[in-house]
Amino acid sequence: MGTKLINGASMLVADADEGWLFGLDPQLLADTVLLAIAVFILFIILSYVLFNPAKDLLEKRRQKIREDLDTAEKEKKDAAALKTEYDEKLREVNKEAEEILSEARKKAKKNETRIIDEAKEEAARILERANQEIELEKKHAIDDMKQEMIQIASMMAGKVVAASIDTTVQDQLVEETLKEMGDETWLNR
Repeated sequence: MGTKLINGASMLVADADEGWLFGLDPQLLADTVLLAIAVFILFIILSYVLFNPAKDLLEKRRQKIREDLDTAEKEKKDAAALKTEYDEKLREVNKEAEEILSEARKKAKKNETRIIDEAKEEAARILERANQEIELEKKHAIDDMKQEMIQIASMMAGKVVAASIDTTVQDQLVEETLKEMGDETWLNR
């Protein structure tokens, strides 16, 4: 039963007398089996103590990343929907603004037309009033001229006839003279 060192490594070599290859005796086999059982038990204990928590931690991390990706995708869809909604609202606001501006232009045009019509009517009234005043002044001027002509004719007739004709006859003569001359004569001046 001897052991020999070869090239710095230890190796068990069985004696040729005993017939065991590599020195496998029952004690070594029992130790090996116990060692395997101990390693297996240690592996099970370590898997519960270390591996399972690490695996759970990795699974939780993977699940959180998956949830974050799902949330990000959902928020991206929501943002796209909001953008579409806001674009639609912006188009509606622009459309309403254009309608309001169009309505304001129409009202301004109507007001402009109304103001112009009122100004024309006022100008026509002023012109009509001015024409009426002119006609009235013309009539006053004609009446004043008639009165002056009557006075002049009366003076002339008074000098010619002197005291022989009374005033009623004198007024009658002036009226006849004016009728003979006509109103057209006075209008031409």
